[in-house]
Amino acid sequence: MSTLLLKNIDLIVTMDSQDRDLKNQGIFCRDGFIEQIGDMADLPQEADEVLDLRGHIVLPGMVNTHHHFYQTLTRALPGAQNANLFNWLKTLYPIWARMTPDDIFTSTQTALAELALSGCTTASDHLYMFPNSSRLDDEIEGARTIGLRLHASRGSMSLGESKGGLPPDSVVDSEESILKDSQRLIERYHDPKPGSKLQIVLAPCSPFSVTGELMRQSALMAREYHVHLHTHLAETEDEDDFCLAKFGHKPVAYMQTVDWIGEDVWFAHSVWVNDDEINLYAKHGCGVAHCPSSNMRLASGIAPIMHMLAQGVKVGLGVDGSASNDGSHMLAEARQAMLLARLDSGVKGASRSDPSAPALMTARQALSVATRGGASVLGRKDIGSLEVGKCADLFAINLNRLEYTGALQDPMAAVIFCAPVGVDYNIVGGEVIVREGKLTRLDLRSHIEKHNAAARRLAEG
Repeated sequence: MSTLLLKNIDLIVTMDSQDRDLKNQGIFCRDGFIEQIGDMADLPQEADEVLDLRGHIVLPGMVNTHHHFYQTLTRALPGAQNANLFNWLKTLYPIWARMTPDDIFTSTQTALAELALSGCTTASDHLYMFPNSSRLDDEIEGARTIGLRLHASRGSMSLGESKGGLPPDSVVDSEESILKDSQRLIERYHDPKPGSKLQIVLAPCSPFSVTGELMRQSALMAREYHVHLHTHLAETEDEDDFCLAKFGHKPVAYMQTVDWIGEDVWFAHSVWVNDDEINLYAKHGCGVAHCPSSNMRLASGIAPIMHMLAQGVKVGLGVDGSASNDGSHMLAEARQAMLLARLDSGVKGASRSDPSAPALMTARQALSVATRGGASVLGRKDIGSLEVGKCADLFAINLNRLEYTGALQDPMAAVIFCAPVGVDYNIVGGEVIVREGKLTRLDLRSHIEKHNAAARRLAEG
């Protein structure tokens, strides 16, 4: 058993069901879970570790619901800087095909380090390419060195160019091998218990890179083992055209034909969805990973997030792959989500005096999507807010910094509205992962050298 006391906190943003903000209080944690929140006089005065967070704001750890860690190796490549999704993929597939198991391990460390430094405590990653004997195990081992919670998606591609798919045949696998490895990973690694640090997700990549039969078989396996399902969906207009031509359905309707609608399913993007499709998501409990920076970077469009939230759709935040976002900063993504939703509302008439015009997303709504929204999307009841009995997952920021000057009438809003910053502390399951702005488990200087060497090798062929 280990204990942690966080004392003298200026402001605790709980994001609980009552959206309580608590001033000048503390948090006591035992064995990775929150045991008490309250006045300092009512808390234990000693613990195995005590942090004095006077002058800090403390918030629930953010939950990243969609990423491709390996793409940190191919950021801002000249050939893919100004392309839409399909051309961007075609440019990068041959480069990614050169990755090794060590590249997967190294890029995982890089992505999770960035996420940790920006307030993320749980991340879901979608690895769907396994070249040169790479395995999801390489990512899992990389994640263990950083300390964040991981939902590791066993992605897959089985529909190569020769069969009418988008990816080259050299980067696809047989459905038999995909399903066999999926079963192996679930049986070896998946931990459904409260406080779990590792869960497995089945995640065929997209409608244009896998067959309908693989989608059906993946759904059957996921439900047999009680794991979640994830895929890209309705990201671009091109995908609409592809699905209509290939399957005779738009993307969401196609998901219905392969049994991919339910509360155990979440989709990345869902930019091009209509009212009926949004209502279908809400009715059946489907989740959405909103990736605003990636959607802007690839000119994919603006997802109707405010409408989804109004209809009761579970919405989480995703930084997406670091070759379509080029960064893994969760606070920056939360700010981007708020700003893009406001732009969308403005386009639809929110600036008019009409009371029926769309509302503007608030800072608290953006933070909710990034915390408890993400937890709901991943099916986690033990994270996403600061409450007794939940995981001791949180981050702290010193409010006495240049970026927040003049903004401390509302510190919670300042964290979202003002320029995104690095966090001072990040705590996962009661363990300090970031202390005074520095990672506790990774030497960044040597790691950056290793990562850049791998990236140069991939780019140069």
